Amino acid sequence: MNRLAGVTSPYLLQHADNPVDWWPWGSEAFEEAKRRDVPVLLSVGYSACHWCHVMAHESFEDESVAAYLNERFVAVKVDREERPDVDAVYMEAVQAATGHGGWPMTVFLTPDAEPFYFGTYFPPEPRHGSPSFQQVLEGVSAAWTDRREEVAEVAGRIVADLAGRSLAHGGEGVPGEAEIAQALLGLTREYDEQHGGFGGAPKFPPAMVVEFLLRHYARTGSEGALQMAADTCSAMARGGIYDQLGGGFARYSVDREWVVPHFEKMLYDNALLCREYAHLWRTTGSAEARRIALETADFMVRELRTAEGGFASALDADSADADGKHVEGAFYVWTPAQLREVLGEEDGAFAAAYFGVTEEGTFEEGASVLQLSGEARPVEAGRVADVRARLLAAREERPRPGRDDKVVAAWNGLAIAALAETGAYFDRPDLVERATEAADLLVRVHLGEVARLTRTSKDGRAGTNAGVLEDYGDVAEGFLALAAVTGEGAWLEFAGFLLDVVLEQFTGEGGQLYDTAHEAEKLIRRPQDPTDSATPAGWTAAAGALLSYAAYTGSEAHRTAAEGALGVVKALAPRAPRFIGWGLAVAEALLDGPREVAVAGPVGGELHRTALLGRAPGAVVAAGEGAGAGAEFPLLVDRPLVGGEPTAYVCRHFVCDAPTTDAGELAGKLGG
Repeated sequence: MNRLAGVTSPYLLQHADNPVDWWPWGSEAFEEAKRRDVPVLLSVGYSACHWCHVMAHESFEDESVAAYLNERFVAVKVDREERPDVDAVYMEAVQAATGHGGWPMTVFLTPDAEPFYFGTYFPPEPRHGSPSFQQVLEGVSAAWTDRREEVAEVAGRIVADLAGRSLAHGGEGVPGEAEIAQALLGLTREYDEQHGGFGGAPKFPPAMVVEFLLRHYARTGSEGALQMAADTCSAMARGGIYDQLGGGFARYSVDREWVVPHFEKMLYDNALLCREYAHLWRTTGSAEARRIALETADFMVRELRTAEGGFASALDADSADADGKHVEGAFYVWTPAQLREVLGEEDGAFAAAYFGVTEEGTFEEGASVLQLSGEARPVEAGRVADVRARLLAAREERPRPGRDDKVVAAWNGLAIAALAETGAYFDRPDLVERATEAADLLVRVHLGEVARLTRTSKDGRAGTNAGVLEDYGDVAEGFLALAAVTGEGAWLEFAGFLLDVVLEQFTGEGGQLYDTAHEAEKLIRRPQDPTDSATPAGWTAAAGALLSYAAYTGSEAHRTAAEGALGVVKALAPRAPRFIGWGLAVAEALLDGPREVAVAGPVGGELHRTALLGRAPGAVVAAGEGAGAGAEFPLLVDRPLVGGEPTAYVCRHFVCDAPTTDAGELAGKLGG
């Protein structure tokens, strides 16, 4: 009996018809393992994971493998995006034991949930020194039956090692100029001057590091920091990691040149990058940055928005090719012959040259990923637009990649912030409306009546898993951005609800934060990871939102919590700046104040827009007029008009500048 049919996770539903007797994560599965005295196979993945699909097809759909697995194990399937806490705990064990990790993650546990054997993808036959999955099952089963004491000893040792990894807050005090300078030096050393980005292949889009570099430039005028940010963004925008027809970014590039992506498209990457390109435009006025920000926003709305107003998690890397075979990248790649078929000989040759499509191909089997191989002449702009539109229309006829329709609270928070700001910067009220609708969904479905976030929903129905720290931090960040753009103080109030939960449920002594609440399900270790990877860590996301909320409200408790959390940035920034990018961005805001901008005047007016376009790191903006404005935002209390004109007030470090009614003067106060 496969028990996945009624779950909300699209990834688990993909396995609902497997012959494997899957259980979802829960006490019932472990009770069953105790009753039968068998080990637990824990298989963790996510719906857009290419190798998860491969292993499922090769092994979990195989009747003989499933029969052996069902007889000797209790099989538990976990969507890492629904249960990041479970994923984090066992991934830490996998990495400690093997030196690497990834998905699919394959872990064998005792009925007490203690891990004793680890791996990732296992092939159906022995390959490249790796045993087959069947051999692994047989070996683990034999060890469980014949060497139980050894298994128990290994499991106990691993659990003890994990328990000993509890992390203090990371250092005394907040990060200062010395730590920022060391971080910038470290980034400079790892910077790829030829291709942009940091490190070698595979190369991931460094959105949070870019935000730090832009904030550092705004605060200090460091041209080197701006150059790294701008060149990296331009290289990604022109590379194959960016969808040159439909907009939006793939997960990462398999090469250091940004040419061939891993084709899955994740909401969180696109939300973060949309916001960073908008911020790059705000800093430099780059037309390319403006185009990428808007195209990425439009991609999210067009392809990831759900019927309920939220945003789906991901698009698959795989889709059907011309022969009906599911392969990676089939939806996105082109051959010269395919270009000619759609565009004709002349335009086909033009498109091949413009997008770098060659007879040899840049991907597999002679196909190429579209990239911008050179600057188009200005007179060709219309031709490029026509070719792009025709190719996009032809691509729409291809079988589409699958979509993971679950709404993840944290990632929707990131999308809300990106769409709200992009809409405000570029006079696109429709994008602000989409951000507001997503925020409404989070309040209505995910927050419920008890001010506790649910991690996911699908089809407007809340899942059963509690929100983790990143959900609270990122959703609060989104709500605060929406409050700044719309002038609606309700979003500030909702952010306050969430951040009060952070203070009550996720905060330990000395400023340290935990990824799960005090009241959450107890795992073999309480997960606690302050490093920024694909998304801001819950730790740094919460620190940033706490700091902004304190600036809006004057709350000393939230300011103190933010500063306590930033101790970990002081410790990690000099040693691993690539992996604490959002933490560094928050540190820049702290060093700058952050500035508090109160606009006594109309929402959407010239002063309000000028305030939103200010470059001061992490500045908070409140706008409104009339007697009720102060009730919406504490920053607007006792902020009268000057001479009957809309007036802006800028404060930081408990000191306020003279009020101004002049937009140019306000821009100067905010680095505009």
